[in-house]
Amino acid sequence: MADVQHTLSSPNSNALAATLSSYLNAFAEKRESLGLSNPGTVENVAKEVQRDVLTNNHMFTGLRADVSKTFSAAPMFNVAHSFSQGSPTMPPYSFITSYGTPRMYLMGNTDNEGSLAARANYRWTDSWVTKTQTQIQPGGGQAMMQIDQDIVGNDFSASLKSINPSILDGGITGIFVGSYLQAVTPALALGLEAMWSRGAMQMGPESTMSYVARYKSSDWVASAQFTGIGALQTSYWRRLTDKVEVGTDLTLQFQPGLGGQGGLIGGLQKQGAATLGAKYSFRTSIFRAQVDSAGKLSTVLEKMILPNVHVAFSGELDHAKQSAKVGVGVSVDIQNEEVMMQQERMMQSGVGITLPPM
Repeated sequence: MADVQHTLSSPNSNALAATLSSYLNAFAEKRESLGLSNPGTVENVAKEVQRDVLTNNHMFTGLRADVSKTFSAAPMFNVAHSFSQGSPTMPPYSFITSYGTPRMYLMGNTDNEGSLAARANYRWTDSWVTKTQTQIQPGGGQAMMQIDQDIVGNDFSASLKSINPSILDGGITGIFVGSYLQAVTPALALGLEAMWSRGAMQMGPESTMSYVARYKSSDWVASAQFTGIGALQTSYWRRLTDKVEVGTDLTLQFQPGLGGQGGLIGGLQKQGAATLGAKYSFRTSIFRAQVDSAGKLSTVLEKMILPNVHVAFSGELDHAKQSAKVGVGVSVDIQNEEVMMQQERMMQSGVGITLPPM
């Protein structure tokens, strides 16, 4: 009897599968005909402004010296010693080693205080990359572990991130972030990011949702991100010439007053910050400058003295606090003749080592 029922239901099942497959194939062909490209990730939706133009990721104070030695170019193997003095964020000494192939990237970092940081990235396929980060502080300090899974498609990017995940307390704790960015047209991409966190089982979970948009033209990029906590961040980047780029970043925060829900006391409080920056790229140097609405002016100059010797100068002037900061750094990369020949052969052949994304 079961065989008869299976025989009767098989044609219907096959017809349903064939119909579903034809719809999926038609959708894939239509999607491919649009000529969409990968829009990047939600995390880097404003990378042209925040990472390339503005000085925030390039600023440093005090004296800094980095000495590195490259033992091999393919696979990449490098060790570095970093010295710092007068910096509130950087340790006086740190040792870094890294190893990379087209499929795997490993990096370890330790400093004079005993802090340890490690990173491991592995590319399973051209579209799937797993990334892990670990930080351990000395003296029983707070430790951190982060696991990321990135999926990169032809016209979309998806990511799932977990920070300090655990089930040892009788439930799920940690921070979990999922994001998705989809190209809608060759220029426009839309996406969202969801976050769920729970510090301990005694605490209730918290969640929030963010919505992002990115529009890319031939010589300018605009992006916007709105979070469920009432924050709006917009950025605009434009290439003026082959050597000059400008960017602006605007952040608005809307919070209810003491009365809550836009209540009777205080109403809706609004806070905002605006930053304007510029980047000048010369043949052997890069100059960045920015000014923000709080009256803070900062500049960074990076100069190549020799192919393996770079110097950097940074300065920050805070008009509101009447304070100034200055930084001077030098970086030396020691390479033997064999490594230089490897790099030259790779450049001549047009083949380079592509590491998994950071």
